[in-house]
Amino acid sequence: MKNWLRKNPQVQAIRVAAADLNGQPRGKRVPVRFADKVIEGGTRFPMSVLNLDIWGEDIDDSPLVLATGDRDGVLQPTERGFMPMPWLETQTGLLPIWMFHEDGRPFAGDPRHALANVVARFADRGLTPVVAVELEFFLIDDSGKTLRVPASPSTGKRRMMGEILSLRALDQFDSFFTELYDACEAMDIPADTAISESGLGQFEINLMHQEDALRAADDAWLFKMLVKGLARRHGFAASFMAKPYEDYAGSGLHMHFSVLDKNGANIFDDGTEAGSGLLLHAVNGCLKGMSGSTLIFAPHANSYERMVPGAHAPTGICWAYENRTTALRVPSGDHRARRIEHRLSGGDVNPYLTIAAVLGAALNGIEDGEMPPEPITGNAYNLDLPSIPTDWESAIDRFEGCPEVARIFAPDLIRNYVMTKRQELRYMADASKQEQTELYIDTV
Repeated sequence: MKNWLRKNPQVQAIRVAAADLNGQPRGKRVPVRFADKVIEGGTRFPMSVLNLDIWGEDIDDSPLVLATGDRDGVLQPTERGFMPMPWLETQTGLLPIWMFHEDGRPFAGDPRHALANVVARFADRGLTPVVAVELEFFLIDDSGKTLRVPASPSTGKRRMMGEILSLRALDQFDSFFTELYDACEAMDIPADTAISESGLGQFEINLMHQEDALRAADDAWLFKMLVKGLARRHGFAASFMAKPYEDYAGSGLHMHFSVLDKNGANIFDDGTEAGSGLLLHAVNGCLKGMSGSTLIFAPHANSYERMVPGAHAPTGICWAYENRTTALRVPSGDHRARRIEHRLSGGDVNPYLTIAAVLGAALNGIEDGEMPPEPITGNAYNLDLPSIPTDWESAIDRFEGCPEVARIFAPDLIRNYVMTKRQELRYMADASKQEQTELYIDTV
């Protein structure tokens, strides 16, 4: 970490940042001359800071605030180390951090530790999850009362249409995407293919698979921060809000994963198109945990506007081979790359909690060894299927009492997350649609 600073003498400031339960970066600006102190001794801020609501306010009656004197946690650098922040004018180094107790124990309310616990469960079985994510987002002109597609920097025109896989749509914002890919390389974020999607000014970028699930979650968290910051430098907004436009599809975060054994072999591959029994067990675990974990995959009021039939977001609990209307899809292709695609999450999720929920449910299924129902065929929206919670309040209730969730997340995190979402639910009831949109455009 010190070597990075020595190799980058142009850096004038550093930021230290951790993800709270909503995936919001919380941290501090530190002068470069005090960097050694942060690297060697960490930094401190209240444990309650990782459990703020979406407005950045304390949670009412949280045991992390007044009841314990709002005590500090110790935040240590993650293994990621320093990286640049290319969206800032000031040359700045970002140091990701995560929270521990004074005695060195991981803080259970930190979402990155929640994922680390799931990865450790896999490691105890000699298994390694391999993870990749696809992130959809909107480029938006939010300078007026009505959201619009930004004017193209090259033509000055606004194309008010969804343009699926349109090279023209990508070319309209070529300077932005060129700078985005350069920034991803500088931050060591493995950004792969970019496409235009079906929403107004909507795009998707795939991040390459990682044999380190924590790094894959870091990549997604950092990518969201980068895209939003860089867009503002270009004069418009970028948002991972689940559904900014009523008449167009929303944005998802699709997660692909497989699992390697201690010899590096994919346990989902048995040489057949159907995949192994362990793949089927993992599918069943994901299906069993889906209803209870919906709050992770749809964490905000706006999330539930995306999850309607026929809008490219799954609503029924089912799976299939090569079928994008389902919540779980087993893609076709080379059997050696056999994997599961989890399609339920919106773009507005916390990547650490989402990857933990998916992998944890899959491991529950592998441990239980039960077979899933038969894969569906055809359009899932036309079938009578078990459904995920259709509203925010129901999702909160199911999450709180779900036994599958309790096998994945620590009791303290479940309590903190439920308290956060119940407070947001209360406060959001008084917010207008425009106020909700203004909040979510910039936060999620």
